[in-house]
Amino acid sequence: MLRRLHPEQPESFEFTPANLDWAKAQMQKFPEGKQASAVIPMLWRVQEQEGWISKPAIEYVAGLLGLAYIRVLEVATFYFMFQLRPVGSVAHVQVCGTTSCMICGAEDLIAVCKRKISPEPFATSADGKLSWEEVECLGACSNAPMAQIGKDYYEDLTVERFEEILDAFVRGEVPRPGPQNGRFASEPAGGLTSLTQTQRAHGANGSVDLALAMGDTVKRITGDEPPPPRPEAEVKAGARAPGGVTEEKHADEAPAEPPRLEAPRDGRPDDLKLLKGVGPVLERELNGLGFYHFDQIADWGPAEIEWVSGNLGVAGRKVLKENFVEQARALAERDSTAYAQRKLDSE
Repeated sequence: MLRRLHPEQPESFEFTPANLDWAKAQMQKFPEGKQASAVIPMLWRVQEQEGWISKPAIEYVAGLLGLAYIRVLEVATFYFMFQLRPVGSVAHVQVCGTTSCMICGAEDLIAVCKRKISPEPFATSADGKLSWEEVECLGACSNAPMAQIGKDYYEDLTVERFEEILDAFVRGEVPRPGPQNGRFASEPAGGLTSLTQTQRAHGANGSVDLALAMGDTVKRITGDEPPPPRPEAEVKAGARAPGGVTEEKHADEAPAEPPRLEAPRDGRPDDLKLLKGVGPVLERELNGLGFYHFDQIADWGPAEIEWVSGNLGVAGRKVLKENFVEQARALAERDSTAYAQRKLDSE
């Protein structure tokens, strides 16, 4: 497909101060004379800030990296991930139309886009909030039909659910990504036929967990924006969210130190390495903070998670990414059940 710059261009482009600081930091990752290696992340940040790639933005990136304009233009026009014309102010919807998705109903999803967004691809909806296009295989064939919206995959779609997702975006909500038919990941639609004894310690698969934790599916990245809107699948205050976090966290909620122990109960700590993402080093760090048992971790809420994550440094990202709270709940419940059974047997 021939890809050209849009005929209507803004007069200028520049990064926000925060994004410019980010860009300069990216350039430091590469040796002198190799700044061209940063062109793809630079263009991607342009798109995250503006929604699309304009001619002034290409010129701006070229100047920042000390490259000829044509060098950046050829990258922007080669990769289909870069949008060369304005897209919906809220979201750009990319429906996979390749074989598996086509067989499973992609044409019906495209019909929804034509009806609810615009008859033609790349044109915005009447309110300017949404745009769409058909794309080639996105690699989620087991979960066909699917669409990529912003950064995330929405899989196992039906016409009805797809319409609901689009309506939610228009209302300013962030629908929960991943499989939309109750599947955890890409296991057989009729249920597991092997490894059935495996207990799912997570509320969602790793990709969905990360999307819920980051919450930036379709937001514009300026570098100074407030926390993103909550995903629609996260529950109201006091209930459990799919990622295992209880109670709703507000933007002004400060980190809260969770209850800690000076030593493990009865001198017998739980094996925290049973938590996915915890190795010997991280286990020692958790113990050093006063966390020795699964039931301690299982009680963390959003404020406690933020405190723990901050005190673990880089490794703190795993607390949400690997969903320690939900894993710990499952393990604590298992140990409690086993203890009760042993007590009954002894009697």
